[in-house]
Amino acid sequence: MRLQSQLSVVLGLLLSAAVQVGALATSEWRKQSIYQVVTDRFARSDLSTSAPCDPSQQVYCGGSWRGLISKLDYIQGMGFTALWISPIVKQIDGVTKDGSSYHGYWASDIWSLNPSFGTTDDLKTLSKALHDRGMYLIVDVVTNHMAYLGCRSCVNYQGLNPFSSQSYYHSPCTINYDNQTSVETGDVRKIWNDWVSKIVSTYSIDGLRIDSVKHVEKSFWPGFESAAGVYAIGEVFQGDPTYLAPYQSYISGLLDYASYYWTVNAFQSTSGSISALANGINTLKATAMDLSLYGSFLENHDQARFAHKTSDMALAKNAIAFTMLKDGIPIIYQGQEQHYAGSDTPYNREALWLSGYSTDSDLYTWIKRLNQLRTHAISKDNSYLSYRAYPIYSDSHTIAMRKGSSGKQVVGVFTNVGASSSTTVTLSSSASGFSANQQITDIVSCDSFTTDSGGSITVTLSGGLPRILYPTAVLSGSEICSSPSTPTSTASTASGAATSTWSSASSSCTATAVPITFNALVSTSYGETVKLTGNTAALGSWNTANAVPLSASKYTSSNPLWYASVNLAPGSVVLYKFIKVSSSGTVSWESDPNRTYTVPCAAATVSSTWRR
Repeated sequence: MRLQSQLSVVLGLLLSAAVQVGALATSEWRKQSIYQVVTDRFARSDLSTSAPCDPSQQVYCGGSWRGLISKLDYIQGMGFTALWISPIVKQIDGVTKDGSSYHGYWASDIWSLNPSFGTTDDLKTLSKALHDRGMYLIVDVVTNHMAYLGCRSCVNYQGLNPFSSQSYYHSPCTINYDNQTSVETGDVRKIWNDWVSKIVSTYSIDGLRIDSVKHVEKSFWPGFESAAGVYAIGEVFQGDPTYLAPYQSYISGLLDYASYYWTVNAFQSTSGSISALANGINTLKATAMDLSLYGSFLENHDQARFAHKTSDMALAKNAIAFTMLKDGIPIIYQGQEQHYAGSDTPYNREALWLSGYSTDSDLYTWIKRLNQLRTHAISKDNSYLSYRAYPIYSDSHTIAMRKGSSGKQVVGVFTNVGASSSTTVTLSSSASGFSANQQITDIVSCDSFTTDSGGSITVTLSGGLPRILYPTAVLSGSEICSSPSTPTSTASTASGAATSTWSSASSSCTATAVPITFNALVSTSYGETVKLTGNTAALGSWNTANAVPLSASKYTSSNPLWYASVNLAPGSVVLYKFIKVSSSGTVSWESDPNRTYTVPCAAATVSSTWRR
């Protein structure tokens, strides 16, 4: 281990009930979804939502284990099944040039608790409260260094427990983060192993998040994790997947820093590199030993918030969805759901109580829906977790990912065009795995689609929002897109008419008109245009002279898309067809029968293919 003046190590442990609740097997961690908190900044014991906390001051703000207990509904309400809390051991006292030890990483005594966070009983109560909910506990562990407030030449080693002699340490110095000889002595290893074994067995810890794994020799970790007897996920702060991968020979899980960098770079602006993301995911898929035990994240306490890089909510939703639905265990950092925008440390450690714990915020409900889908997909597909997600389509602004076996797969279509733009993508059956004339639901909008006779599907990502496509037939049993006020619509393509389902609550719809986007794949010759006509005045009342013209601004030879948006009355049943109009005015109708569509009470998209 290495001692650093004014920097500390803290071995985080999660305290639980005195009786050991059966530890979660490593294989079961694949199913979990993790919420990370900075204990001092999540909730206060007095439940204040106005107590001041200036992150730049880097001092304790009053968050506690008792506060956490009071807000577990907020965490579980988003669908999280595990809680990662700050290290809990006793810290150095006082304020250094880098602030105080509020974060929990500057340990002076690993056998005592941090009194600023609460008492032993408080931790036991928190643990029991989580386990009673069927949730699990994760704690930070740092074995690399201890902390001492003072000069390097005057360290009082006797004030450190249990490493209370200079013989345990290298000479005091600035930490070399590429050095991997930090805990090489046998005595140090034995103490850490005895410690973690005792803590886990006494307090029913379910998992460890291990700090600074890269900075400790690899041979230490197998014995340490074995002594703990629980799943461990390590921080290897390195974006190269070939550097990360070998660490899984020594520790069960790794934080997916490789994907973190690619994802942030892809979605932080409309000029982000989708190609680097697609190529990176393919490289990681080919390199990693077991991606299902990686931790997938977009933010944490060491990185600038995503919202600091862009305020565009559509980009945030794409980045979060991509992170949560790719391979790995999703990890959301507190405040992400409130769109906090702090920059690098310490500004990214804002007090969550100042948000008022809103459960109606855009990203809170967004994360909840994504957790719902992932949980449901796992329950329906025994191979979902072992299926390695991969890009099935990408262009300069869009990437589509598939995860899951055919008939139960999640297909996510993500874009960085931003909230002020839209884009349209056609996915072939060979890419998506969808079959001919299959009903598909977008769990973002609850729009429903039907693939064409070849199994292809065309979707428009309106306002830069992603589409998360899932077979409608296997949504049964979930609460996704099943609210009485939520309509689902199905559009025909090459064969058959459009159909729609509408709940009994449709009579309560107050909208007088809603925008319906009609997408049609129609190959045309030079000078031809495509129009839409039907049985309503908005569609020209079958008069081709009054038909709605479709735009070809996104038309390519491989994706001959024509589209238009028409305001229609909710609940009305629309009959319609597409027509081609030549440069001379000659009209050609697509073949029978008429298409049929029942207009829902919310904006929707109808995707079709020209019928010959």
